[in-house]
Amino acid sequence: IQSKQSLLNLPHKKKMMKAVVLTLALTISSAFVSNAPLKANVAVSETKSDLESLATELNPIIGFWDPLGLADASFWSLGNEGTIGYLRHAEIKHGRIAMAAFLGYWVQSTDFVSGPHKILPYKGYEPGLTPPEQWDAIPLAGKLQIFTLIGMLESYGEILPVHYTKGGQPGYYPPIKGNRPELVLNLYDPFGFNDNNTEEEKAAGLVKEINNGRLAMLGIFSLLSEAVVPGSVPPLSGLGIPGYDGNPMGPFEADFL
Repeated sequence: IQSKQSLLNLPHKKKMMKAVVLTLALTISSAFVSNAPLKANVAVSETKSDLESLATELNPIIGFWDPLGLADASFWSLGNEGTIGYLRHAEIKHGRIAMAAFLGYWVQSTDFVSGPHKILPYKGYEPGLTPPEQWDAIPLAGKLQIFTLIGMLESYGEILPVHYTKGGQPGYYPPIKGNRPELVLNLYDPFGFNDNNTEEEKAAGLVKEINNGRLAMLGIFSLLSEAVVPGSVPPLSGLGIPGYDGNPMGPFEADFL
């Protein structure tokens, strides 16, 4: 396992990292505001044929690929169309989370985040930790607060005029702005970049968002794999990804083991 060092120890790596972070910020961040959802009260049930058409738009070379046959499945008595809506929504949501995680991993590796701070971001903070180690160092109470917030946002996201398993728009997150005095921005598209988008622009943005999300899911797992097993992802071997001897799939391992 590589020693616990910052990604920016060497001058040439610092230049490389700045270029990587800037590129990711310009490309991945745009995916968060790429497509405005259709009206929430309009039923848009999707079928397998709709998935096949969308798959061709997403990747004309591979096209529709469903080795597990999930497009024909029915989860929890939802029916086939309800299951497709559930899977579409899950993919879009996981893609958004992965984009944030992938970009966040690089940002957390910079001295600006992982370096010394006059005001500690949390009790027990230590400079020079890698992104997974930074999570391990957060006190259990802090982790529980983070998961509680996630649970609250998840629950609110299920309060929909038309649920995505019943014909609602996959990926739609209801407005949250103004529900409390401190909520001054929406979680989705907080700055209203999509307010004046045409239907064609929304459709093109959706394709970009799904593709970016899929790439980000592969990207964040590649970073974690390279950190745990150095050399397991050859394209990342030369970037100096610091090693990690914990379990990235065990978020509370440092608290109980």
